[in-house]
Amino acid sequence: MLQHAATPADAAVPPAAALGVTEPYSAGIGGGGYFVSYDARTGRVQTLDGRETAPLSADSSLFLENGKPLPFADAVTSGRSVGVPGTAATWAQALRLWGTRSLGEVLRPAERIADRGFVVDQTFQDQTALNAARFQDFPATRQLFLPDGKPPAVGSMLRNPDLAATYRELGRSGVDALYRGDLGADIVRTVQHPPVDPAATRVVRPGRLDAGDLAAYRVREQAPTHVDYRGYDVYSIAPSSSGGTTVGEALNILSGSDLGALDSTQYYHRFLEASRIAFADRGRWVGDPRFEDVPTRQLLSEPYAASRACLISPDHALTSPLAPGDPRHPADCASSGPAVQETYEGPNTTHLTVADRWGDVVSYTLTIEQTGGSAITVPGRGFLLNNELTDFSFVPSTPGVPDPNLPGPGKRPRSSIAPTIVLKDGEPAFATGSPGGATIITTVLQVLLGRIDRGLSLEQAIAAPRASQRNLAAADAEPAFLALPDAARLRALGQVLAPNPEIGAATGIERLPDGRWLAASEPVRRGGGAAAVVHPVGAQ
Repeated sequence: MLQHAATPADAAVPPAAALGVTEPYSAGIGGGGYFVSYDARTGRVQTLDGRETAPLSADSSLFLENGKPLPFADAVTSGRSVGVPGTAATWAQALRLWGTRSLGEVLRPAERIADRGFVVDQTFQDQTALNAARFQDFPATRQLFLPDGKPPAVGSMLRNPDLAATYRELGRSGVDALYRGDLGADIVRTVQHPPVDPAATRVVRPGRLDAGDLAAYRVREQAPTHVDYRGYDVYSIAPSSSGGTTVGEALNILSGSDLGALDSTQYYHRFLEASRIAFADRGRWVGDPRFEDVPTRQLLSEPYAASRACLISPDHALTSPLAPGDPRHPADCASSGPAVQETYEGPNTTHLTVADRWGDVVSYTLTIEQTGGSAITVPGRGFLLNNELTDFSFVPSTPGVPDPNLPGPGKRPRSSIAPTIVLKDGEPAFATGSPGGATIITTVLQVLLGRIDRGLSLEQAIAAPRASQRNLAAADAEPAFLALPDAARLRALGQVLAPNPEIGAATGIERLPDGRWLAASEPVRRGGGAAAVVHPVGAQ
């Protein structure tokens, strides 16, 4: 929480830039994200879609070779998967709209961290080790993240002077350096001619991104999604992300149940079923609205939620894959065509939440997609490129059914990112968000339900054991969830639970009745998060 003359936008960019140094496998200027902002003076929630885009030369065959889809692993580690980065443009736009400080000023703390180095923790070492085989094949990546040919030791210092210099260039020249200048030229060269070690056996396909794609990139300013849930106004990001629509639809489905009065088994059962239903609709209807006719308003309507809620039985679970409904023509318990298969999304990303004493709030999730992105570091620049275009469907997810998430020229792949701000009586109540690929949606939903319906504090809602049903045959469940007595009872209802070591890594802030802020983060997941109220020296 911020308590000085800067705005939350001023305060959100410095840690985001610092995460590009200390969490380079999750975030950085080689990626994109979604920024949600509440202005206490106007009472408005506004959003920025800083999602990566496909090259203008892309079409639905982007990930096809000889008429067949590329193996996912081959697409991940390639120039083909790199979308036009949106993060730097998002920072500049947020500062222009809501900030008081220059880009150069807010980047300086991250520059210092990159120059001086940061202490490697166990999570960083583990993530490096998981990517070591990929990183070894790119000399610039190997030199930066595999000193002495192996993951850096826990407790050692990792420096990134190239990234410090890149931040200084952005601060001095502005984001035109990336979208129209030398930095952009280096990105294009790296994507079109991936700098692979000649001794590597890996086949790394080049990408199509060019200077015109960078110059054409624009951050989208757009209205948030909004649902009224038990007197709380829940705002999030609209498509191209599916986060706001899917969380919002699930909340609307659950609004007819008194979750606070139910026992814990029935609460979890309804949470899993509402998630299953909302994901069935997401897969069929949500894509980039500049290219697809996305029924955002109808997906978030109460009549549509009621037509889907009737599918839930307290006595038995639904079976996945579940068929979607038709949000434009809602009919009780009706489906619209066959079930749509859920596509894979990488589990990485990072999230931050910031507020100030005046009640302004920012919830911001940023990503480079897979842990380690494409594994390709731009030589001499110190950052990894995203592999975000693998969030597209390579082929229609279900033959014969329209797929709104196929690649297209300048199109944004569907995301699950769901930065969320919650108001009560027009005033900020709390805000939250999480990394985790498609599990972001269920993580944010579970935090909201825990805080609003189950009487948990924000810290408890974030720390609670998690499960995630995404219209798949089995719901993912953490070990702590599987250890609950409810797990056996849920299985008796037909819920299929599969172990997942970790789901999400949320942060949040909450406005206390006396006007102070509470900051909350994960106590354990991903090595634990960071949460603090900041009082600069000299503050009164």
